[in-house]
Amino acid sequence: MIKFNNISKSYGNNKVLDDVVIELVPANINSFLGPNGSGKTTLIKIFLGLVNPNNGEVLYEGKNILKDFKFKENIGYMTQIANFPENLTANDLLNLITKIRKSNPVFKEELINLFELEDSLEKKLKNLSGGTKQKVNVVVSLMFDSPIIVLDEPTVGLDPQSVYILKKFIQKEKERGKTIIMTSHIIQDVDELSDVLNILIEGKVVYSGNKAELLTVSNSTNLEEAVINIYTKRVKC
Repeated sequence: MIKFNNISKSYGNNKVLDDVVIELVPANINSFLGPNGSGKTTLIKIFLGLVNPNNGEVLYEGKNILKDFKFKENIGYMTQIANFPENLTANDLLNLITKIRKSNPVFKEELINLFELEDSLEKKLKNLSGGTKQKVNVVVSLMFDSPIIVLDEPTVGLDPQSVYILKKFIQKEKERGKTIIMTSHIIQDVDELSDVLNILIEGKVVYSGNKAELLTVSNSTNLEEAVINIYTKRVKC
């Protein structure tokens, strides 16, 4: 069980997170939603150890892992934007990440085949298209057998076929028992993939639960309508 326990974060007078409490459901896809500036990216960065909160703790099986950098070896992280050293080839990058992680990239070949990257491996990253770089980003993030996967806007920049393949792989990872954290502004992706929704507005959690419950409490007929109703404060959950 992963729990964000009373997390607060401010930058000067700007309070980004305000006493956030969220429990993630293991072996499920847990999505964080919210308008720009809601605090969801900051919350992810706190979990990854990239940002320190002003208050609160992140618990994993009851242990505070905020300063446990060894714990980060359990995480596979897909960034929203593929920003890699451009003079490396794709293969150089994959080998470098493998050496840094000191772990067996068990899904590397499977992902390379799925995303048809064989002909791109020896090309420098600066010469690859944005979409191909994003496919390399997928491989970097998912090639290890990490029990926790963090996906930040995972389908952005991918063509429809690659989006379909990625969604299938994410679902398979959940079936393997992985705990997955996802942020996305694409409601269709959230609707298709998510088991649990956590909605933040202005640094506060306004909803945490499953999709069916959200439709009921927001008096909505579909997820897009429900999310918009909450974003615009037409309903309170």
